[in-house]
Amino acid sequence: MQQYPTQDTEWQAQLEEITGALETVTDSLEREEKLEELLNRVCQQVLRAIPDVDMAGVTLHREDGPETFVCTDETVIEVDAEQYRAGNGPSLHSAETGKIVRVELTEAKQRWPEFTSAATDAGLGSYLSAPLFIDHEYQGAMNLYSRRDHGYRELDATVLDLYTTAIEGYLRTWQRYLATRRLTEQLRTALESRPMIEQAKGILMVLHNYSAEKAFATLVDYSQRSNTKLREVAERMISEAVGPASTDTTR
Repeated sequence: MQQYPTQDTEWQAQLEEITGALETVTDSLEREEKLEELLNRVCQQVLRAIPDVDMAGVTLHREDGPETFVCTDETVIEVDAEQYRAGNGPSLHSAETGKIVRVELTEAKQRWPEFTSAATDAGLGSYLSAPLFIDHEYQGAMNLYSRRDHGYRELDATVLDLYTTAIEGYLRTWQRYLATRRLTEQLRTALESRPMIEQAKGILMVLHNYSAEKAFATLVDYSQRSNTKLREVAERMISEAVGPASTDTTR
């Protein structure tokens, strides 16, 4: 007797797709890829995790307004642009409210006419959007587009919600790691620079009878006026002081 797939077996299959996709994202994080590369990979994976997805993209809200940060097809950029111009649409609504938006385009015409018109012209029939919040700099929505007019199922929305929630956690951890690494590098540079800056301060104190505070202020002032890093100012001063002809760079 032939066994037909049930919702449970379909759900299990989608969970396996999501698990595999998240493992791939974890590998990408370990390779320290850029955010754009990571989100591109996420979009490619969601095409496999959810049925009947023809295109995917991520909208991020930046200082200049929303933008399509990554996408799997250039058509997405054209369709999204109408939302941004009109200032409303399912992706913007999802990002602003923190709720999933699942629509069949023929039913969305009254609510988002500009977006619906552009999507219909592009041959699309259904749209699914889930909020995506990484941090205060990177937030927006993940958007799925289909040429079919099924409007997506509740199961698809649940799968996308599960996926984006997991992705948010991974990306926040990744952002914190990068921030910590940048801070460590800055501290290391500062510690390495300190002896040189102290030497330059000593030179000014000897040559001009400056106090330690005035010597440091003089270095900082010259660094700002010449738009030169403090370390480079100190290096130059030491080099000139120990060279055959010393020059006062603070005049």
